Amino acid sequence: MLRITTAGESHGRGQICVIAGVPAGLALTHADIDRELARRQKGYGRGGRMAIELDRCEILSGVRHGKTLGSPICLLIENQDYKNWADVMGAEQPPDAGGELGSQLRSVTLPRPGHADLAGVAKYGHSDIRNVLERASARETVARVAGGAVCKALLREFGVTIRARVLSIGEVQITQEADFTNPQSVCWEAVERSPVGCEDKETSAAMCAAIDNARLSGDSLGGVFEVWCWGVCPGLGSYASMEDRLDARLAAALMGIPGIKAVEIGEGFRSAALPGSHLHDAMSIASDGTTRWISRLTNRAGGLEGGVTNGMPIIARAAMKPIPTLTRALPSVDISTLQPAQAHVERSDITAVPAARVVGEAMVAYVVASAYLDKFGGDCLEDVKGAVKAYERRLEELGLWRRL
Repeated sequence: MLRITTAGESHGRGQICVIAGVPAGLALTHADIDRELARRQKGYGRGGRMAIELDRCEILSGVRHGKTLGSPICLLIENQDYKNWADVMGAEQPPDAGGELGSQLRSVTLPRPGHADLAGVAKYGHSDIRNVLERASARETVARVAGGAVCKALLREFGVTIRARVLSIGEVQITQEADFTNPQSVCWEAVERSPVGCEDKETSAAMCAAIDNARLSGDSLGGVFEVWCWGVCPGLGSYASMEDRLDARLAAALMGIPGIKAVEIGEGFRSAALPGSHLHDAMSIASDGTTRWISRLTNRAGGLEGGVTNGMPIIARAAMKPIPTLTRALPSVDISTLQPAQAHVERSDITAVPAARVVGEAMVAYVVASAYLDKFGGDCLEDVKGAVKAYERRLEELGLWRRL
């Protein structure tokens, strides 16, 4: 069983990711992980924190001489900003202090609408909201991206690729439709070049302008990103129990990203308005002249039917709400006095949708990699790869699927 656990506070010493269940023999270096961490840091609309942090991974355990050992992998990404917060976030009780330090140590008592602040103090019995906001912060996703990078490395061994793009920021959205059957209908190089992760230049420029306007007005923006996962064999997940349905597991993983308020697979919400004859992906026979196999001309299901992968690209979208920390603070109530006040203001981004798409890739990688190991098992990578190849060969011989 593949399992990822993260730990760490936003301004604590660092973010930690522990990954258990990765097969032995997987080639892995810190550069593989740092590449994904760098992608998460990019994006128009990011705040001052990204100018401070230089996210780099240190592999503490589970890897020797560039290969995984089969034991838990522990990754550390240090918070560079911790040196400015050592007294505030240290594990030991700080000495009594006045002046600037005393101001820093003062309890945060003004919850932000849209954040975990108020719900967190109610749940855990805290009187200082900092005890909530430090862990509820999206800074935690740096550890998820690190873990997702390991899962991506594993999936590459099975011929699986995961990429994501931004479809909208605020009211600005891309208008051109992609072909869900063909990942190359999206120019992924243009996505990576874009400051907002959108391949269309005009739309990308309009998104940047919207972010500038939000910055000037002290506001924030949300948006939608879309994750593609292709090269996946049919048969991952199961219809036999609700816990094993892969679409449910993907939706839960994406909804678990801070700020995500809605998730859809394939045509998602639009499918509810279509008659079945115009929605479901009809089957046909494809041939290369010597062999035949079952094919689809459309992929409105987004690669999943009955909670099981069907061999088509997995397509998932997630809607991210605007960041709840605003420089033009919203009305709130001081939890220490129950008097009306303005919400607490922390340093924040204007939008994090471009970064969230990278986190979305990581979470999809985690779920799909888990599904591969659930089906094919294996403590040793070569054993897993052998099982995958034998399974795919059987499907091709029966004409049920063809790797393209």
